[in-house]
Amino acid sequence: MSEGQKFQLGTIGALSLSVVSSVSIVICNKALISTLGFTFATTLTSWHLLVTFCSLHVALWMKMFEHKPFDPRAVMGFGILNGISIGLLNLSLGFNSVGFYQMTKLAIIPCTVLLETLFFRKKFSRKIQFSLAILLLGVGIATVTDLQLNMLGSVLSLLAVITTCVAQIMTNTIQKKFKVSSTQLLYQSCPYQAITLFVAGPFLDGLLTNQNVFAFKYTSQVVFFIVLSCLISVSVNFSTFLVIGKTSPVTYQVLGHLKTCLVLAFGYVLLRDPFNWRNILGILVAVIGMVVYSYYCSIETQQKASETSTQLPQMKESEKDPLIAAENGSGVLSDGGGGVQKTVAPVWNSNKDFQA
Repeated sequence: MSEGQKFQLGTIGALSLSVVSSVSIVICNKALISTLGFTFATTLTSWHLLVTFCSLHVALWMKMFEHKPFDPRAVMGFGILNGISIGLLNLSLGFNSVGFYQMTKLAIIPCTVLLETLFFRKKFSRKIQFSLAILLLGVGIATVTDLQLNMLGSVLSLLAVITTCVAQIMTNTIQKKFKVSSTQLLYQSCPYQAITLFVAGPFLDGLLTNQNVFAFKYTSQVVFFIVLSCLISVSVNFSTFLVIGKTSPVTYQVLGHLKTCLVLAFGYVLLRDPFNWRNILGILVAVIGMVVYSYYCSIETQQKASETSTQLPQMKESEKDPLIAAENGSGVLSDGGGGVQKTVAPVWNSNKDFQA
């Protein structure tokens, strides 16, 4: 099996794990919050991260992955930023209508595209932009019901979108820059995320629910669903870092909207949630957008692969002849002393949006 086939299989596995685990935890948390009345979402997320860190620590002890320390300031900043973005998303939901909150989530994709275009000079073709527009339209039809605006909620939503986009872009760039795996990055950043939410969680949950998480009556049923949610979260957190590392923040957001459609469908089938023609139409349009996005991504990936394969023989030929290399502008340098030539590798800008 070639490296390209292994990469594609790994990507498909990561996407599948992310979808299954995310839909499972949404259904579990829906039962915990809606049925059992445990509404402390931020505190619950901090417990998720603590359990994830403990699980990864056991995996490290069993030598399932290698610990690779790198820039501690980058890890700390990344972990705290991730924790802040989660807290801001919860506050956005608390101070806005459900419809406006869904619009906030929809805004993450165009914001991510804008940031990557401005600061990383990534190029998104018109076809990719068109498919993303179809996707966002479909999810908007399916999920956005009302748009009640208020100043505080709007500011919180704006901050939530910016921090979430930056955190997800950092997830991808840190793995590439420091050559660490998704597991290694998650293991090192988890404590900072958990501590941030563990400290802020009870305060934010008390502000949103007017209840004290420590005064809640923990029945055996509540404890069971909390433990189940924490166990599923290990898979959710791991697959999130894995998907962003193997693909891109934009592809991860596209996958997130697929999860939204699946949750709506499962909610209707399993929990008999209300379902109307808008939900059905929106899901169909969103699925069309996802199919078109996947199709254009695969086409552009094949084009880039063919361009790379045709350029390699030319590069090898130019390395053999210094005159041809000089004419083509490749970086063949002389050290001026012993006449040893050094070939400077061309700069390659990875565009992972076309490797989904």
